Amino acid sequence: MKREDLASKDFSYDLSDNRIAKFPLANRNQSKLLTYKGGIINEDQFVNLENHLPKDSVLVFNNTKVLAARLQFKKVTGTKIEVFCLEPFQTTVEQALSATNTCVWECMVGNLKRFKDKDVIALEIAGILLKARIQERKEQAVIIRFEWEGGLPFSTILEEAGEVPLPPYLNRMAEENDRKTYQTVYAQEEGAVAAPTAGLHFVPQQLKKLEELGHELAYLTLYVGAGTFRPVKSERLTEHQMHQERIVIKKQTLQQLANKKGKIITVGTTSLRSLESVYWLAAKRKMLSNSAESFVSQDDAYQLPTDLSWQGACELLINHLEKSGAEVLDFYSALFIMPTYQWQVISGLITNFHQPQSTLLALVASWIGEDWKKVYNYALQNDFRFLSYGDSSLLLK
Repeated sequence: MKREDLASKDFSYDLSDNRIAKFPLANRNQSKLLTYKGGIINEDQFVNLENHLPKDSVLVFNNTKVLAARLQFKKVTGTKIEVFCLEPFQTTVEQALSATNTCVWECMVGNLKRFKDKDVIALEIAGILLKARIQERKEQAVIIRFEWEGGLPFSTILEEAGEVPLPPYLNRMAEENDRKTYQTVYAQEEGAVAAPTAGLHFVPQQLKKLEELGHELAYLTLYVGAGTFRPVKSERLTEHQMHQERIVIKKQTLQQLANKKGKIITVGTTSLRSLESVYWLAAKRKMLSNSAESFVSQDDAYQLPTDLSWQGACELLINHLEKSGAEVLDFYSALFIMPTYQWQVISGLITNFHQPQSTLLALVASWIGEDWKKVYNYALQNDFRFLSYGDSSLLLK
């Protein structure tokens, strides 16, 4: 089937609300693990993951850290306005979070009809009055300017006043415990508004054990955006507008992974999209003879030549970094992986069970083909828990 003929309804299944895990298990790695290898499906517990990994695997993790990005404001009339910070506007996450008196963010706003352009809404926290007003209205987001006095960085204000931005399909308010459970144990780089949930199953002892058994661990950062939850509403998959996300990967990580083709297992779809995007960024730079290109579009993977090896891609990007004196590759990607996609990097994927008619399910279908239906039917028939706080799967070709 041609990519243009892929219908969004082809990536759907019946998911009842009672199959969605509303809360995490008390022990992260006691979740169930579905294993898929060569068309064969089995199940185990995640604590036994190492028993199912190929020898000398390299596990690649997304070490992004979820912001407490939901802020509850009130107008002077008492009307509640929720402001969900998605990403900084025309600046970096680092600059916005370190700001000490004003910053501007793209936001989603609850009760937006009651929030007029002239309004100034406020929130008091730790003796500081945080004010917010609309700077601009865009099609997909509202640009909000925040102002405060007292010298606290915005990251501290979010930590004190913000709520964990749980996925909408959990259909519940965040609780204090979510601050810990909706965060991977290796989270480091603040800026995501959703967790890379495949990593929620790992505990420090298991990471240590994997290394002791000869597996390598590698880390990169993809700042997960709210667009990851956006369902595909268009009739054709290709008509869906893919969200773009920022990816940061260290030069030493590229060096670590350059000759590991055939051993790379990504922990989560965000790590997967990051590495596949690295390849296409290199292919784009090679074709354009442009070392400054820093964006992978949702169509690039279906248009660019594939005459570059994974090692060659890494070496090209490392060379560009060394010429510029940079230590990190920092770029944006809107890569949309769907059936017909040509895989360039990974040999396995650890991932949770995704929403019907989502870009993430299309990605899984691209990886294991029509067997995605067998995998999901098995999970539904054998009491697996679905979505962010749900159970896990290891999908090997």
